[in-house]
Amino acid sequence: MTVQEVANVLNKDIDHVFKALKFADKDSGTEYTKDTIIHNQQIIKEIVKISGRRFKFIAKPTDEIEEEENKDAVPAPPAKPEDLRPRPPVVCVMGHVDHGKTTLLDALRNTSVVDTEFGGITQHIGAFEVKLPSGERVTFLDTPGHAAFTAMRSRGAHATDLVVLVVAADDGVMEQTLESIRMARDANVPLLVAINKIDKPGVNIERTLRALAQHGVICEEMGGEVQAIPVSALKRLHLDKLVEALIVQAQLMELKSDPGGSVEGVVLESQVDPQTGKQATVLVQRGTLRRGSIIVAGMGWAKVRSLSSAEGRAVEAAGPSAPVAVLGWRDLPAAGDHVLQVPSEKRANEVMRWRHNQRMKEKQEADLEVIKEKQMSHLQQYKQHLAQKRLMGRFKLRRQGPREKMIQEDDHPTLSVVVRGDVDGSVEAILDILETYDEHDRVRLDIVHFGVGQLTPNDLEIAQAFNAVIYAFNVDCPPTIAVEAKNNNIAIKRHNVIYKLVDDVKRELSDRIPVRQEEEIVGEANVLQQFTVSEGRRRVPVAGARCTRGVLQRNALYRVVRNGEVVYEGKLASMKHLKDEVTTIKRDMECGLRLDNPDFEVQPGDTIVCYKMVDVADTTTWDPGF
Repeated sequence: MTVQEVANVLNKDIDHVFKALKFADKDSGTEYTKDTIIHNQQIIKEIVKISGRRFKFIAKPTDEIEEEENKDAVPAPPAKPEDLRPRPPVVCVMGHVDHGKTTLLDALRNTSVVDTEFGGITQHIGAFEVKLPSGERVTFLDTPGHAAFTAMRSRGAHATDLVVLVVAADDGVMEQTLESIRMARDANVPLLVAINKIDKPGVNIERTLRALAQHGVICEEMGGEVQAIPVSALKRLHLDKLVEALIVQAQLMELKSDPGGSVEGVVLESQVDPQTGKQATVLVQRGTLRRGSIIVAGMGWAKVRSLSSAEGRAVEAAGPSAPVAVLGWRDLPAAGDHVLQVPSEKRANEVMRWRHNQRMKEKQEADLEVIKEKQMSHLQQYKQHLAQKRLMGRFKLRRQGPREKMIQEDDHPTLSVVVRGDVDGSVEAILDILETYDEHDRVRLDIVHFGVGQLTPNDLEIAQAFNAVIYAFNVDCPPTIAVEAKNNNIAIKRHNVIYKLVDDVKRELSDRIPVRQEEEIVGEANVLQQFTVSEGRRRVPVAGARCTRGVLQRNALYRVVRNGEVVYEGKLASMKHLKDEVTTIKRDMECGLRLDNPDFEVQPGDTIVCYKMVDVADTTTWDPGF
């Protein structure tokens, strides 16, 4: 560090710092000069302290500052071997959409979750404990199968001990099946295959096994190590074999955790419930979460007010591998956030302040990077503009016709949207899809606001400011909000199935795409000769021509081509057949064509092209990956 850097930090001139040092001998009995301090770091540290007293700021060594500012929560040290106890396995059920994952879990726990899903698909992570007939407990994570929920499935795979890959015997290996295999490998967890729907006629289990082997999942029947159990969730066939395979695999893994240690876990889902408020589903991975515990997760913290199981039953505590809904959050965490226990509310507030400051720093750094990129982009565009001007200056530009008009970037129509969802994972999935729609070159999608929970007046204010459409997914719209939106002409579109919401956005985008004009050739004529006719006191040129293709229309646009080069573009002043003024000349008919520019002269052998500009609808296909 130099004296100049000290002055920069103080926002003072360097001479002011040296003036402050004149009083140094009164403070420390030492006289400092420019020559003695310029290379002496120890003296510069003293200067910082003296300058701090003179300019009224507190100076501390860097290591003290880092120690003071590092207020983040940290995981507890690893548990001692004697404190570890066996825990239930966490099993994540994954696979392609409509391959029967939720139906399989319903069969295992004797419920009917699938009947409550909108559109017959799972759109959230379901987490629940199942007590098997053997007395063993297993925690199941049910993940969505649609491509929109990639992030959800990834979180499920990284929070689990074992992945059950459900593959429909009548459908085989599909896109999300392969994605689930990749996620299980990335998470480095064992894989077990459940070949479902074997009750359907004509199914071929061996074909499914061969398809899995082609993608690296070699089952025991094919000489590999992965267990594959044929089941029928609908008919409840061979479920006992699947359960037995799960238990055996879990026993081999010897899963253990410390139930008495500090709580750690992961947020599987978060939402704002209109009745109970902010709520997050937490999978406990270590320790025992109790009422009154203080936990932090991401940018939220909670003093646990209540805990409830997947069935909605209140519980006093949740140990390792138990999923519970937690109430009492001051700020809602995001799905995937790591949960840690802290000793007090004061400590939780310190952690939140530290994390908030860190996020602000990261945002500022990211903003600076964006500014730099924009500056470089603008500089590059300016250089290209200059180069283009220099290039254009070397050539004489011809008159531009309608076909050469371009749509400027600033003229792009924009669809602004506000997204509200029932849970954090749903909002995340919707945003992941919509972000891919901002790549169209003729219309733009702008996500101006998003959030979790029912619609609020703030959503309306933002929508009105940006002329945005509000998309509400699985959330309520209070009557007062609906009335206010109607009075202010704000569109609120509610959906319960994600792909219907996506289709709605696609329609809105397509409706905003400006109509594109393209050139359509109507006919062509060959110039046989040029002659002149009297028009007032002057003689004007007329092209004697024969229509060789299509038809010539009086009110169309015309182009004269000579030796392969366009030499004229414009309209007609007159079209005659013999001595009669006509509106159309058919093929093989001869005619006289007078162009609207009386100074332009055609030549025998010129080609006259008759064309018009037609509106062409956009044929963009928006593919969200379903």
